[in-house]
Amino acid sequence: MASPAACSRARRLFSVFSSTAPRAQAPKPATAPAPGPVTAPKAKAAAGDAEAKPNGGRGNLGKPLTKIVRNIFRERDPDKLVSQFIAASSASQRFRHKHRVYEVSVARLVSFGRHDAITAIIDSQKPFLEASGEGFAACLVRLYGRAGMPSHAAATFHDLPPKLKSIKTFDALLAAYVDAGELDALDTAFRQIPASHPTIVPNIYSYNILISALCQKPDLSAALDVIPLMEKCGIKPDVISFNILLNGFYKNGRFDDAENVWEMMKERNVEPYTRSYNAKLRGLVSEGRIEDAAALVEKMQKDGPKPDTVSYNELIRGYCKEGRLDAAKKVYDDLAKNECAPNRGTFHTLVPHFVEAGELDRALSCCHEIFSRKLKAECSLLQEVVTALVSASRVKEAKRIVDLGRMNHYPRKDLRMPPRNGNSNGLRMPPRNRNDNDAKTETDLEDSEPDEEGCEEEDESKNA
Repeated sequence: MASPAACSRARRLFSVFSSTAPRAQAPKPATAPAPGPVTAPKAKAAAGDAEAKPNGGRGNLGKPLTKIVRNIFRERDPDKLVSQFIAASSASQRFRHKHRVYEVSVARLVSFGRHDAITAIIDSQKPFLEASGEGFAACLVRLYGRAGMPSHAAATFHDLPPKLKSIKTFDALLAAYVDAGELDALDTAFRQIPASHPTIVPNIYSYNILISALCQKPDLSAALDVIPLMEKCGIKPDVISFNILLNGFYKNGRFDDAENVWEMMKERNVEPYTRSYNAKLRGLVSEGRIEDAAALVEKMQKDGPKPDTVSYNELIRGYCKEGRLDAAKKVYDDLAKNECAPNRGTFHTLVPHFVEAGELDRALSCCHEIFSRKLKAECSLLQEVVTALVSASRVKEAKRIVDLGRMNHYPRKDLRMPPRNGNSNGLRMPPRNRNDNDAKTETDLEDSEPDEEGCEEEDESKNA
């Protein structure tokens, strides 16, 4: 029997959810809002049948799977995307192993505001659940969370065949609630589902999702209570558990609490690694303590763990915030010497400052490096450089960036040559959009959320 202290911690833990927002309502039946209802055709092949060629219309007949996937990635018409997706997934078991195309398709439909279309493509996959593994079921549940449709995620989980109601799909539901910001619904699920399904016992990943959710609450104290609660249940917190706490406390400027987390790690012999220190770097930079951040990086270089690109990106961000562009450039120039390579975060920080400072040669060089490294930067970032080059009468160089953008599949409507009429007001530059759906969101936050599970591609050999 749990001790009174443990029970008190648990009650305090779960009371946090109900204290800040109304309880989430029970899942409602899926509805299809306007515009235009989209219906999913019946599956063209049984889930376990022999492989059939995807045949989404005459245009797709006989096309290799890689080409079909590529066409779906490039499709910008939501109705055509749904049609192609359902045809391919219904005809090809191999397609259903490619969970990345599911994520991209849902993200694009979210950008169009087409929740009806998201429901259509996910519902069309349900006939294949019986013959699929837990990973496929977990992927469908998690996709609804990423689309901001938590009630649909819950309905999908509860409608799963009994053999697929497992810890993996349970964790996917918890993650879906975090994705959708439904923290009170997560509270209910965490308490009720294991109680009604004895085979579902929360694991380390489940508790890490819970910590991540609590770190989004105004009062972060309850997040610390999860650690002793886990230990009471026989689960040993891992470094990711503590990294989530570190990110949560540093993000909110609670340095004293973060120091307590470091002590907890030491007491439990949990070895911090680079991502642990990156959380502290992020906090120091956010507080304007750039010299302390630089000293921490120097200590990491000397004593370990070795800084990575994210570590140096934080220094670059700090120097840029203080207007010390020369110092930021030096960190950037030294990346190769420090055995690191720039990533999207590096360029998203530096390029706007190069443009603002009139250092167009530097900005242009960064654009070419983005293309050479096959990094998917935001269109608005490249457009900012193109517009500045045209304004400086460097039209040929600007056109080269646009041409490279075409070759790398950037949308024509988002990356283009601006009008050139001698009047700066005629240079229409689209605003930078951090939610550009054609570029994956920057992942420098690392362990601010637990490592993802449930949308990985399944081993095709299992179902061969």
